[in-house]
Amino acid sequence: MLDLELFATPAVFLPCALLLGLIVGSFLNVVIYRVPIMLHREWHQQCAELLDQESGPADDGYPARFNLISPNSHCPQCDKEIKPWENIPVASYLALGGKCSRCKNPISPRYPLVELATGLLTLLLAWELGAGWPFTLACLLLWALVCLTMIDIDHQLLPDNITLPLLWLGLLTNCFELFVSLNDAVIGAIAGYLSLWSVFWVFKLVTGKEGMGYGDFKLLAALGAWMGWQALPLIILLSSVVGAILGISMIVAQGRDRATPIPFGPYLAIAGFIALLYGDAITNSYLQILR
Repeated sequence: MLDLELFATPAVFLPCALLLGLIVGSFLNVVIYRVPIMLHREWHQQCAELLDQESGPADDGYPARFNLISPNSHCPQCDKEIKPWENIPVASYLALGGKCSRCKNPISPRYPLVELATGLLTLLLAWELGAGWPFTLACLLLWALVCLTMIDIDHQLLPDNITLPLLWLGLLTNCFELFVSLNDAVIGAIAGYLSLWSVFWVFKLVTGKEGMGYGDFKLLAALGAWMGWQALPLIILLSSVVGAILGISMIVAQGRDRATPIPFGPYLAIAGFIALLYGDAITNSYLQILR
């Protein structure tokens, strides 16, 4: 008979968490790439309906049936279908030398990096939270944040079909008070949205420009739903500091135009993950310094 308690031991649980993260990271690459295309098609169809026009097949170079399952992954250069043994997280990339097995064109290192990052961050969750429901649900939060981070970097977009389910899942999770009380979660969701919404409108009234997108409001609302209103000041502070440091670094190192928009979602995601694991420790350390 299978001993389930064996999987809760660190020697088994931690490697399993790493392996799970690597496998999920491979799927997240698909989500990151395909969701924006799927949304673009949906918006095209909605615009056609509003204009009372017939919506024909999308002229975007992709198959008519395009979702997270179909078509199978393939090389963008020679269109060779990627076989299962060529899609093993990280290992296949290394075995193929970072090149397509047919046309030998280079494969972007971003794919194994996303897989590796997801695996290591899932391992970190397992190390900090241990086996149980908090770990399981925190994994869903982490994986959604990875997707949102990469999509926002690529398209300056935080899709509602990820942020809104994340918000509702946070509220549902805290119905059982796994992270905070439901009362704190509801207030956190409201305060998270309204805080950035207020900054958005003050900035727009003063400058006449939009400083951030509505997706940022929803993402902070989702983080508030998971971690409660008490975590919001730390998340906002951390995201602002990380954003300022990386933004200045890109301007200096890459000569990036200061007027070029910089997505704020990745910084919120990074800050939210840090706050999830170490928010209490950071806050307590700060309060001890003030004493």
